[in-house]
Amino acid sequence: MLIARVVGTVVSTVKHPSFHHYKLLVVQPLHVAGQEDARDFVALDRAHAGIGDVVLVNQEGGGARQVMNDPNAPVISLIVGVLDSVELAG
Repeated sequence: MLIARVVGTVVSTVKHPSFHHYKLLVVQPLHVAGQEDARDFVALDRAHAGIGDVVLVNQEGGGARQVMNDPNAPVISLIVGVLDSVELAG
């Protein structure tokens, strides 16, 4: 899992049937110091996130398919939560 910021949305007129009840969002990973990473990617939204939200992204296909309850979904990245705050020890 990783922490990322939602930076955009994806609009699609045709998409896989497993994706019909999910938004597609563009997310940008955050480093430990809160610095943004230039490697954006698309994730399915399970947590009703919006642009600017800091989210928790599951990047493991098997776990994402379990959360979606669809063993055949072609998914790798799934937003599973919106984070209110992050506190680092040390």
